Amino acid sequence: MAAAVSVGIGGMVGAGIFSILGVVAQAAGNAMWLAFAIGGVVALLSTYSYAKLGATFPSAGGAVNFLVQGFGDGVFAGGLNLFMWAGYIISLALYATAFGSYAATFISDTPSALLVKSLAIGSVLLVTVVNAFGAKIMGQGETIIVAIKVAILVLFAATGLYFVKPENLSPALWPGAESILFGAGVLFIGYEGFGLITNTAGDMRNPERMLPRALYTAVILVIALYLAVSLTVTGNLSDAEIARARDYALAEAAKPFLGELGFRLIAIAALFSTASAINATLFGSANICYMIARDGELPARLSRIEWKQASGGLLLTAALVVAVMLCFDLAGIAMMGSAAFLLVYAAVNAGHLLVLKQTGANATIVWLSLLTCLAMFAVLGVYTYQQQPAAIAALVLIAAASFVAEWVYRRWTARKIRIA
Repeated sequence: MAAAVSVGIGGMVGAGIFSILGVVAQAAGNAMWLAFAIGGVVALLSTYSYAKLGATFPSAGGAVNFLVQGFGDGVFAGGLNLFMWAGYIISLALYATAFGSYAATFISDTPSALLVKSLAIGSVLLVTVVNAFGAKIMGQGETIIVAIKVAILVLFAATGLYFVKPENLSPALWPGAESILFGAGVLFIGYEGFGLITNTAGDMRNPERMLPRALYTAVILVIALYLAVSLTVTGNLSDAEIARARDYALAEAAKPFLGELGFRLIAIAALFSTASAINATLFGSANICYMIARDGELPARLSRIEWKQASGGLLLTAALVVAVMLCFDLAGIAMMGSAAFLLVYAAVNAGHLLVLKQTGANATIVWLSLLTCLAMFAVLGVYTYQQQPAAIAALVLIAAASFVAEWVYRRWTARKIRIA
């Protein structure tokens, strides 16, 4: 169970706190901690659904398998799986952009967009090469990296809470309720990593018992960590200070009580964290591409080994990540990623409603999970349209392309999905 919890925490923390903190603060201001709490409740509701589905249909496919189990072999399930793969590509772009932002602080006090994007692209290319020569090179150190970054964040929060300026957290300074909800919507990508735990169910000796424990343990621990860190950040920095260092806000928040050493310590932790998140998600999303190609939803060519140990899916995934980074900034990528996964999680919950007799889940909780995901998506959609209209347009095009590509491919090949 410890390994599964580590996978979930690594997937969530790698993105959530290092990558999107400044973007969330821009929306929710000094009520950022409340936005993290709201996002955590939405994540917990979906955790229930994933726990029931994973215990009933344990496999390495995770959500890929859940969607097929719920909706059957058809264009709808296939399109959703392609859209989920696109969501992981967007997540990878977010992690890599965050890596570039933190890495750039070691080179310049005022890093240019070109420098940040160059470092971000370099990180994706490097991790792709590492995976091509053998994912175990980085996989063996994943648990250690997770332990180190969580320890640093706990130290940061435990120390920083003593230096919080109460006036910075005053409810009188809170923005409107819609802004807090906007922040909660933007940060959902910081919680979506818990779904990766279900991909380990096939290797568990007793998934019915161990999988729910691993899911709930990981999500609850991450919620507590996010709340402590967000309180520390907003309690030590004003909204204006967070805005100035939006792309590396967590490191900036360490300065008031740990000085330049604290800034560098958090920046180093961010580099390790985002690098491990890039590695884990690139490997995982390449596997998703491999599985949906193998099972009949993408060309079989993408499941073949093209170079060293790299499949066509790995190389295509890396190329698409670079394309997303070149087109959008960190805020736009974060909004697209959160919106994509809110839709994916809503779809998983909707599919769950169709197999309730098999999972034995409580229908009320699954419905509540579905509706909260859709509500958060609606809120985030409004905010993204206001702030990054190109991002919402791109997401609509990606969703449409996913279903059109699935329909065309099925008509062309007459392939069927093989349920794992």
